[in-house]
Formats: sequence, C-alpha cells, structure tokens
Amino acid sequence: MNDLASAIGWVPPAGWPAMGRAECTARLTAPGERFEMETVEIRGVPTRVWKNSPENLRAIALAGRTHGDRAFTVYEDERVSYDAWFRAVARLAAEFQARGVEKGDRVALAMRNLPEWPVAFFAATCIGAICVPLNAWWTGPELAFGLANSGTRLLVCDAERWERIAPHRGEMPDLGTVFVSRSEGAPEGAETLESILGTPNDYAALPDAELPDVAIAPDDEATIFYTSGTTGQPKGALGTHRNLVTNILSGAWSIAMAALRRGDEPPAPAQKVSLLVIPLFHVTACSAGLMAAVVAGHTIVMMHKWDPLEAFGLIEREGVNTTGGVPTIAWQLIEHPERGRFDLSSLESISYGGAPAAPELVRKIYETFGALPHNGWGMTETMATVTGNNSEDYLNRPASCGPPVAVADLKIMDEAGENEMPVGEVGELWARGPMIVKGYWNRPEATAETFVDGWVRTGDLAKLDEEGFCYIVDRAKDMIIRGGENIYSSEIENVLYDHPAVTDAALIGIPHPTLGEEPAAVVHLAPGTCATEDELREWVAARLAKFKVPVRVAFVEDTLPRNANGKILKKDLGSFFS
Repeated sequence: MNDLASAIGWVPPAGWPAMGRAECTARLTAPGERFEMETVEIRGVPTRVWKNSPENLRAIALAGRTHGDRAFTVYEDERVSYDAWFRAVARLAAEFQARGVEKGDRVALAMRNLPEWPVAFFAATCIGAICVPLNAWWTGPELAFGLANSGTRLLVCDAERWERIAPHRGEMPDLGTVFVSRSEGAPEGAETLESILGTPNDYAALPDAELPDVAIAPDDEATIFYTSGTTGQPKGALGTHRNLVTNILSGAWSIAMAALRRGDEPPAPAQKVSLLVIPLFHVTACSAGLMAAVVAGHTIVMMHKWDPLEAFGLIEREGVNTTGGVPTIAWQLIEHPERGRFDLSSLESISYGGAPAAPELVRKIYETFGALPHNGWGMTETMATVTGNNSEDYLNRPASCGPPVAVADLKIMDEAGENEMPVGEVGELWARGPMIVKGYWNRPEATAETFVDGWVRTGDLAKLDEEGFCYIVDRAKDMIIRGGENIYSSEIENVLYDHPAVTDAALIGIPHPTLGEEPAAVVHLAPGTCATEDELREWVAARLAKFKVPVRVAFVEDTLPRNANGKILKKDLGSFFS
C-alpha cells in the first residue's frame, strides 16, 4: 500500500487487487473485446488506436440520434431530447452550408453552457468545418484575437459574448455571418439563432432531416481550442476527429480496469445523468465529457452559473449520477453546511482534473458521498484524457494522476529532451497517442518545439513509478491553475509592464483551499513613481478576463531576484505572501 494512502486512512479490501494491471490490459484489449487496439499511421508515426472508436464526429452524432426521446440536455425549464437535438443539428448544418461554410472553414462558438452549444458544435464539425470554441470568460479584445487569428467565417454566440465582440467587428475581416442566441431584440450586425432554430423547446418540432453528406476522414481537422503559451499569446491547438473520438473509450478504460482490479466484470455501458459544471469550451468537458455522453445517451444537466446549493437541488431532482470537473467543485459540495438537507444518494462518482488536488479530497469524497473518486491528466494539446486513476487504485495512490490509457505512452525526459529518465526520477513529461493534436494553428515554430515525432513535450515535471503511475510534481513553470483555469504568468506580466510605473513584474501562484491556487504579483516600481495594489489590479482587470487578475500585489524596493541567465527566481517570491 502507498504511504500516502495509509496517511489518509485507506485500507485496501482483502484480496485487492484481484488482478495485476498487465493481466487486466491483456484481457481488455484482446481480439474482439471492446478495448481492442490496432496500429495505424498518423502523420507518419505508427500509433496504437482504439479499433472500435467511431470514425468521426458525424458517426457520434448519428449514434446520438438513436437515443430518440431520451433527455440529452436539461437547462432550467428547457429539456431537449436526443431526437430534438439531432433535428436542430441537421437544420443548422444545412444553414451553415447555405451561408457558404465549406470543409475546413472555421466556425467559432462563444457562449456559456447552453443547450445551443452542442447543437452548434456538431453542426459545424459534421460538415467538416473546424469548430473554434472560445473561452466565454475572455474579454472583448481576447475574443476578437481568437476570431481574427483563426480566420473564423461564421460565429455562433450568446448575447453576452456578442456585446463584448461587436465593438471589435472591424478587427475580424474574415467574419461574415453571426448568429446570436438569447438576445433581447434584434442584435445589431447579427441575426438571431432563434430565427433559424427557434428556442431549445422548439427543436422537437423541426423537420426530421439527414446531415449534409460530407466525407470526413479520422485525421481531418475538427477543432481549434486556444491555450495560452509561455510567450503570453494564445496558441490554437488544432485537433482532429480522431483526437476527440479517442476519448470515448479512453474515458471508459479506467472504469473497466478498476472493475477487474476489484474482481468484478467490467460494467456494461449504461445511460447516466451528469451534472455539467465546467465550461464546454474546455477540452475536459467537450472532448472527455460530451463525446462519451452522446454515444452512450447520457443526460447532461447544465447550470447558468455554478452554485453548490443549486447543484444539490439538481442532483436530488434529476437523479444525478456523476459530476465534478475540478477539485474546487468537490470541495464545495463536501463543505457546504446545507448538504444534509438533500438526497444525494444517486451520486456514483465525482471526477476531476485540471488543478492540483489534495490527497485528503480523495478520502472525503468516498466517506461523504459513498462515491468513488476519479482523477486524470491531460491538457489542451492532448485533447483531454491521457491518464486515469480510478476507484481503489486512486485511493491507494492518491497523489497520482494514474497510468496512461492503453493507447497512450508516457516517458520522462531530461531537460535537454535527449535522454529518458529512469523510474522514479523527475524530468519533463512527454506523451504520445491518438489523442495528441496536430499542432498549433499557424504557429509552425511553436509546433516544431512542442511536437516531436508523435510526442508532445508537456512542460510539466513528473515521475513514473514501477507500474507506470504518473505523478505530476510541478507544472509548466509559468502556469498557474486557478480552479481549473490555466493562467499563464507572462500574459499578466506583460499587462503589468504596460503600466507606466512598473519596471519589473512576476506572477506566481499562492495556495487557495478550494481553487488550488490563485495568481499574485510581485512588482518593482520605477524610481519617483507610485501605484497602489488596487490600481494595478484594476489595470489588469480592464485588459484581461477576471480570473487572471492578481488577488494580491506585493511591492519590492529592488528589482526581482534572477539567476545567471537573467530569469526571475520565482521560487523565491512566495515569501512575500506567507
């Protein structure tokens, strides 16, 4: 048993594990089994893939259609069945084509989690267009950058996002058609989405139509998800249909593995109800969550805004089986004083990734809800799932994000990227598999630096144990993860440097009990100038999304400490906030 597992009070059941991981893998991937693999060539690299994955997102949409009257999305008083959703997808896909959208064109999607989101996403990808899900928390200039950089031709957004984007319309020369949902009145310079589809409760009355006929290969481009880089400028990770469909079986893999490990048979696929509390513009929700949901016929319950008390009511009323996303969500559900008023017995699992999680959280989920915890690791460049740590294995190794799924490989490399490190040694984590994206949109140099012969250099520091379980010991040194949102230091530092009084600045993460960490800045002001903490926070807030604003700003008399290469020694800055 792992020492940390003992520290949180978990004792393995008698006889666990009933089967070693190698034996489990051999059984699950045997010919004719659900997780059978085959090797195909992807961009010149022989790669293991799930043999039974759908070919593309059209196949996923057609699978979703078979669920008929089963509820697909639930949002406030709006309930959309799978049949109604498919009718809306087919109608909107045809409209996209009528507006001139062709295979390979970019269709952007900027809205909070709404029933319209999966309609627009599949309408675009099912005709071979590249969907560009934009961060709904971004400011107007940030959204405008994504639209201009991607060369988006058609945009689907909600009214709140359109208010931010509209003033920048002139910065997006390729953007032609804009459909806005939930607008009060006619949006200036755009059309309402409802003029094409009606409201979500109207989707069931749309004509029963087929998807437009478009040939789509597994490695055709499907999405651009933006992720900031250490340069501070967002990079668009260019994903393929294969990247997204891989998650369907990758997500089920660790569940099947956990069953065999405890001596049970892998569970048959079953329809569940899931409370979605993380944004669909993240690969975790879209790729790891939405893809599997549509194929299996799960019901997705959406919230206008995260609120733990409202979540309790939804779990009780809708019979929610699964939820999670980031550790913040789990902590708030556990610690809320009114949790006892609700029947939460339907909860079976709480899963998360995307932020550091205290091992104590693993035990508390199990004790509080009787639900099995699940953790995993991935990144935008891996289109979500690469590793999974589930149930007893997670309780036994609560500090690990798990081993790679069967179609993925991990290795730990030295700083130069030339030599693989031995078991237990810390180095840079590299990953490969059919989930690795094609590269960065129109960024050949950044692509060449990050993607090497099928491997992605993650920038994370990690180690592997003798069974292949991965332990992330540090993250890309310039990245802060606040409640699942990636914050890249250089982006905020560049904004601070734009302030006339700031001559030196660094952003670091400081611990937060539920968010994992929050951004804090250390700055040095030019002689003879002055600025207050509130002034600098407001300066950043006026230029970037709110979650990127430093919660604290410390001022130092001297310039910040640096090493011989001139790099700021950020590890020495935490003392300013202790």
